[in-house]
Amino acid sequence: MRLSIASLVAAYLLSQFYRTCLAVLTPVLHDQIGVTAGDLAVSLGLWYGAFALVQIPVGEALDRIGPRRTVGWTLALGGGGGAMAFAMAQGPMGIHVAMVLIGMGCGPILVGSYFIFARVFNPALFGTLAASMMGVGSLGNLAGAAPLASAVATFGWRPTLWVLAGVTLLVAILILVFARDPERIVQPVGTKRGSALDVLKLPGFWMLLPLTMANYAAAAGIRGVWAGPYLADVFGADAHVIGRVTLVMGFAMIAGNFAYGPADRIFGSHKRVILLGNTVLAVALAALVLWSAQSLWLATMMLALVGFFGASFPVIMAHGRTFYPPHLTGRGVTLHNMFSIMGVAAMQFASRPVFDVASAHFAPATAYGLLFTFFLAPLVVGLGFYVFTRDTGDGLN
Repeated sequence: MRLSIASLVAAYLLSQFYRTCLAVLTPVLHDQIGVTAGDLAVSLGLWYGAFALVQIPVGEALDRIGPRRTVGWTLALGGGGGAMAFAMAQGPMGIHVAMVLIGMGCGPILVGSYFIFARVFNPALFGTLAASMMGVGSLGNLAGAAPLASAVATFGWRPTLWVLAGVTLLVAILILVFARDPERIVQPVGTKRGSALDVLKLPGFWMLLPLTMANYAAAAGIRGVWAGPYLADVFGADAHVIGRVTLVMGFAMIAGNFAYGPADRIFGSHKRVILLGNTVLAVALAALVLWSAQSLWLATMMLALVGFFGASFPVIMAHGRTFYPPHLTGRGVTLHNMFSIMGVAAMQFASRPVFDVASAHFAPATAYGLLFTFFLAPLVVGLGFYVFTRDTGDGLN
């Protein structure tokens, strides 16, 4: 399983890179092919939308044929093909198409890893393994910040994307060669195999969903697209300053994943960790709303807190995993992941018109404050529902 996990981690590095690279590419894409920050918000929303839509068939594929072929072939065709399409894009539509393909290609990576963790390892380790996977994979966030800015400045954005296409195809081949599927569960004769609808009937699942859909939306949306325009419009930051600040936010997201991993076992509760972390996330977003133009230093610190405390998804997934029977593991983790990504996608699509209206009537600082309010509101609603979620501490003893 070591080579299986190593190859999937490499793929997840790429997944994290592709969802965060647009913030750094915004200036050059605007100058060379006329793509605006609003266009890229739509592109990122399409990435998450495509990522979410493939989760149901991916769940079926994981339970039926395993993660090796599911992840390997999808990454090769969608991820590799999408990176090539990005390198050849001539305008917003080309970027949109490329990001849809890349989103589909990246869709099975994380849940394929979670499938292996849930089926092969001790249940008490699921949260730690899931968070560690996201933590190591989030190094892709760092590659999508200052290093990407340097590569684009040195070689140009099109050659950089062609190299990334080649790297994506290589990683897909490594998965097909080295990954190993868990032992398949043999269903008793006459037993229904189950479906995603059976997951939706599980007790307690619905109370998790509002926070599942809201917890990652702010960190993903701000780091993925809006951090760059915010820093440029409010503080006059250039590409190098944007790269450094988003690098700090990327480091914070990595640290948050590693911190959340063992926290549920330390506190003996998924619920306490999730409530505390997302409350601090809400406070950091509220600070950005109230003091959006106070100082670059304060903005950097608050963005870092959003990145750190917005990394609670592995613990939320671990909480959800306690509800899934073994034969529904693949469908359970993919359905849960689908709702999370759908939340991010919906927020990204809506963020563009929200900002367009705000910027048309207010100064940049106020407009971005309203945008941060837009990310804060569903998080508060999700926390309100999550307070009533059952937490038995299953799998932590």
